[in-house]
Amino acid sequence: MSAQFHQEDEFHDRLDTGLWWKIFRRALRFKHLLFPLFFTAVVLAVCDALYVQITRWVIDGVVHQGAAAPFARYLAGYGAVTFVLCASVWSFINLAGSLSNHLAHDIRRDSFEKLQQLEFAFFDTRPVGWLISRLTSDCDRLARVIGWGFLDITWGFTFVLMIAVSLLYMNWRLGLIVLAVVPPLALISKYFQRKMLLSSREIRKFNSQITASYNESIQGVRTTKTLVREPENLVEFQQLSTQMFAASVLNARQTSIYFPLVTTLGSFAAGLALWRGGYLTGSHAMSLGTLVAFVNFAGQFFNPINQLAQRLTEMQGAQAAGERVMSLLETVPAIKDSAAVLARITAQSKIEIRDSKIAQDGGVANITGIEFRDVTFRYETGPVVLQDFNLTVRAGETIALVGPSGGGKSTIVSLVCRFYEPVAGQVLLNGTDYRERPLAWLQSSLGIVLQTPHLFKGTVRENIRYGRLDATDAEVEAAAKLVNAHEFISQMEKGYDTPVGEGGNRLSSGQRQLLSFARALLANPQIFVMDEATSSIDTETEQLIQRGLETIFAGRISFVIAHRLSTIRRADRILVITGGRIEESGTHAELLQQRGHYYDLYTSQFRREREEAVLEGTPGAA
Repeated sequence: MSAQFHQEDEFHDRLDTGLWWKIFRRALRFKHLLFPLFFTAVVLAVCDALYVQITRWVIDGVVHQGAAAPFARYLAGYGAVTFVLCASVWSFINLAGSLSNHLAHDIRRDSFEKLQQLEFAFFDTRPVGWLISRLTSDCDRLARVIGWGFLDITWGFTFVLMIAVSLLYMNWRLGLIVLAVVPPLALISKYFQRKMLLSSREIRKFNSQITASYNESIQGVRTTKTLVREPENLVEFQQLSTQMFAASVLNARQTSIYFPLVTTLGSFAAGLALWRGGYLTGSHAMSLGTLVAFVNFAGQFFNPINQLAQRLTEMQGAQAAGERVMSLLETVPAIKDSAAVLARITAQSKIEIRDSKIAQDGGVANITGIEFRDVTFRYETGPVVLQDFNLTVRAGETIALVGPSGGGKSTIVSLVCRFYEPVAGQVLLNGTDYRERPLAWLQSSLGIVLQTPHLFKGTVRENIRYGRLDATDAEVEAAAKLVNAHEFISQMEKGYDTPVGEGGNRLSSGQRQLLSFARALLANPQIFVMDEATSSIDTETEQLIQRGLETIFAGRISFVIAHRLSTIRRADRILVITGGRIEESGTHAELLQQRGHYYDLYTSQFRREREEAVLEGTPGAA
């Protein structure tokens, strides 16, 4: 597995308050949940503190007044505090749960929207599993930390503050003795914060890699079985699993040391309160109720601190998820509309850009020509693919691209579609650099059929209509008839309403290809691209497609990449692309007369097809 698929972002080794503020600002979108949750947490802390004070008053009342103590008042106080506490618990469960779900939905939606905007190069170095992990477990974890963590942090800080104030108010000298354990607690927490943060990030990193490995293994299961790669795959997966196991054990050990230390400090503080407070009570310098309150507060003082420590640990672990999600959300697409283009779209559409339909730029509706002018291109990693490449194509022309693999054929059509942009030079539409045209306008003008077509889960009709949702049933069927797909569709159990299965697995490869042609044609594209669209289908299906190609290509700029040369004999121009340059150019007949590279390719393929036809006992046609 290539190292690039294990790409992980670099993180700081400390808690990033700036990051959490960015995430918290997202939660501020739900003020109707956040502010009541804050109020509920404060009320909870007040109730917890009041219980101790009421106990203090009861003990002092019994000591001083005996049976004459106002028990009814004490019971009423307990009852009132209990009622408010129960209402607050119900409220915080409802509010924190709602906030977490709203925030998870918000982050997932924005992350998915961002993925739709990013260029192909972004996905070249990030496997599907890496991205799925961001949109699922990372989003959920952030939402839980913000929703429930905000509650506990607010409650914890409020309760700690109330306890500190109460201790100092009841006896400031004894209060300072109890609070003296706070500095060592802060030092211990700071030390373990960094340790647990780093181990938590390791866990998240290996979890992402394991998810990516699962995805890759499932997608390539046929290849794995045919090459008997199961043992080697298991060894590779075991390495990842072992690394995650080691990181998880380390994190658990750090946690198992940290929390007992916090508990020990709390017990030590309670012991100090009992030791000094007992002496003061014996000398009548402090009431018995106050002593009980001190011991109670000293013991409880570290409960909220313990909660804060747990939430802080969760934040440390979730910070890796937060950095990944926020880095995705903050990724600026390398291919996007310029400010000038956006201004024109806004002026024309008169509505917000993100809600607008695809706008025509300056009234330009038809693409009459495409020109590559001194185009140089290279991928993020790798050598130059095209160098000073020049090509002009007019509307109605069909351009076929042939040549050895890696020569630059797919790169040319990817640049036409603006999936990538030139490193140098220009791609012109109607004489204007296409970076000065709206990206959505260009890509809505494309019809692309790939070697391995992708169908979405749903019916045949829904898949053909995928690129044009407003198409009528009659238009869907007309597109299917043009590519000769109507006959096999009509023979299916439910016709156009037949489910295709996940990825179209209920259909043959040829049937999936015909549906992809119908889908592309229904969108009525101005630029049509066939990238090895007939290389993996049988001869019979290819002949069905061939009969519909003239209709598909009519009036459009068409680019055809093909190794099966029978597909491109009628192209207006055939370009032999070698090493990122045009080695030969001409019609089928012209290139055969030149007896160059194309002639060698064609005669070799013609001979092979004739031999296969003889072996099969059927007439072959080249």
